[in-house]
Amino acid sequence: MNRSRTRLITALSSAAALLATAGCGAADMTKQASPFAAPAGVKTVTLSVQSWVGAQANVAVAEQLLKEKLGYRVDLVQTDEVPAWDALSQGRVDAILEDWGHPDQEKLYIDEKKTIVRGGDLGVTGHIGWYVPKYWADKNPDVTDWKNLNKYADELKTAESGGKGQLMDGSPSYVTNDVALVKNLDLDYKVVFAGSEAAQITQIQQFAKEKKPFLSYWYQPQWLFNEVPMVQVKLPEYTDECAAKDPKDIDCAYPTTPLQKFLNADFAQRGGDASAFLKKFHWSEKDQNEVSEMIASQKLTPQEAAKRWIERHPDVWKKWLPKN
Repeated sequence: MNRSRTRLITALSSAAALLATAGCGAADMTKQASPFAAPAGVKTVTLSVQSWVGAQANVAVAEQLLKEKLGYRVDLVQTDEVPAWDALSQGRVDAILEDWGHPDQEKLYIDEKKTIVRGGDLGVTGHIGWYVPKYWADKNPDVTDWKNLNKYADELKTAESGGKGQLMDGSPSYVTNDVALVKNLDLDYKVVFAGSEAAQITQIQQFAKEKKPFLSYWYQPQWLFNEVPMVQVKLPEYTDECAAKDPKDIDCAYPTTPLQKFLNADFAQRGGDASAFLKKFHWSEKDQNEVSEMIASQKLTPQEAAKRWIERHPDVWKKWLPKN
């Protein structure tokens, strides 16, 4: 099952931005060369940066260590979820450090074209769901069961939801099941897109400040739970059979997903210390949230946040360095 979530877009120290669309034409794009030309004798690695803050945290820490400990030049390319796979297959990026599950792309690029290989677990388990604020659930405990959501639709109406209850999503550019779930579960709700993770966070913070009820697509790990405690709404149980349905027919909860890394196949073989390092990159939800919160809440740049985390946790990252 594809996952999607809205994400905070922060300033990136990118050498370039990848312009791509989610759709692919008939041409075989896997033979295109990287847009970066490394000067002779300079070791380089190019990392995909998806726009959510957890992914930025991964890349920022990897970037700092690749530069400072292994002597690489690091280029960053910002990509959306599906185009990131296309770019990785093409060799336009060398690695994706956080993927929430794209079985169609895995089948095409890993099993069939063999242009991408698995890079191992990130160490973080992801889960998407629908959430309400704890202060509201404490007063209305039955709201945490989807079967009771229609009872509360009037309380969740907004100017954007057209007379229905609002289910707040983030960016329309990501793949979610929410429109299908609303329809297939016969809920009196409308999915309203905030536009980005940043906008969604701002809206949740404003609702919480005013102690207003809300229903939102959200996910773990996410630092915002520390600031705005939320309770998950129980949806129909996830099954593999449900996940295999046509997307418009999905009527169950999202899966729990061990987040994965993926490498360009050629880079995985010839990437030397950089490839070995990225395969070993493995940290906890607590580690990722520590960096994410510094970026999103404390407004540090990803590089500043990474530097602070690296200074505090040598016991974690030293295990990722290749042994000479």
